[in-house]
Amino acid sequence: MTAWLDVLIQGMLLGGLYALFALGLSLMFGVMRLTNVAHGDIVVLAAFAAIAGVSALGGTSGSPWPLVGVSLLLLPLAFGSGYVLQRHVLNGTLGRDPLPSMVVTFGLSIVVQNALLQAFSADPRALDVGELAISSLPLPGGLAVGTLPLATFVISLAATLGLQMLFGRTALGRSFRAVSDDREVAELMGLDARRVYALATALAFTLVAVAGVLQAMRTTVSPGDGPLLLLFAFESVIIGGMGSFWGTLVGALLLGVTQQIGFQFDPGWGIWFGHLVFLAVLVVRPRGLFPKTRG
Repeated sequence: MTAWLDVLIQGMLLGGLYALFALGLSLMFGVMRLTNVAHGDIVVLAAFAAIAGVSALGGTSGSPWPLVGVSLLLLPLAFGSGYVLQRHVLNGTLGRDPLPSMVVTFGLSIVVQNALLQAFSADPRALDVGELAISSLPLPGGLAVGTLPLATFVISLAATLGLQMLFGRTALGRSFRAVSDDREVAELMGLDARRVYALATALAFTLVAVAGVLQAMRTTVSPGDGPLLLLFAFESVIIGGMGSFWGTLVGALLLGVTQQIGFQFDPGWGIWFGHLVFLAVLVVRPRGLFPKTRG
């Protein structure tokens, strides 16, 4: 019983990381109906940017401040990059046909992967976080929870709650919902849809930067990891329901727990178990467990 409780806990902690991967994807689709094929590669790019920045400042073995400083610098850079990319590139691809935006983001994915290969080679890298990588909090029954995975889980909860409050209680959130429901009517009411879209992508890229830093802190990353991370994010969003932030969190947690159960049976079964749950949800509830409803 204790072993299975540990599987459940570890799966939920893994799902917290997946939720951070998926929230940005859910945000972009919910506001613009845009599927960013380069999403996973942007996560990897953020991870390598953090690794390169910390290395340039002398590493983290003696002090956490280089990592803190690089992370704080990376967030506004991600915000600005997302804004510029959406405002000057992706806005021109939006329309009833989703193919142009998918082609452009696929091209961006190829560019990012090859640029990372040229700059860092194919060798896996990771952020050195010292004792944080192995520290844990003891639980009753002889169980333990890793400090870093727990912090990641808390951050994913905070990000989900923050997005939900942003959309439900702020003027910017109402603008997001307005252009999502009917862009033409929103523009007639005075909203600049192109600017609103750019802000949505900027916010999504900020979440992606957080996910990338935490991914590099928890495990190794390589330039070719992007498609797999995109798959985890996409499955989380589909399981939870497109455009639903709490649904995305639940979908990510379900995916993480399912993979952890698979790993318990065999190290090669974890990812496969996750795919099976994804397919089962598609068959039973094609719109996901908690699909966004229009009021």
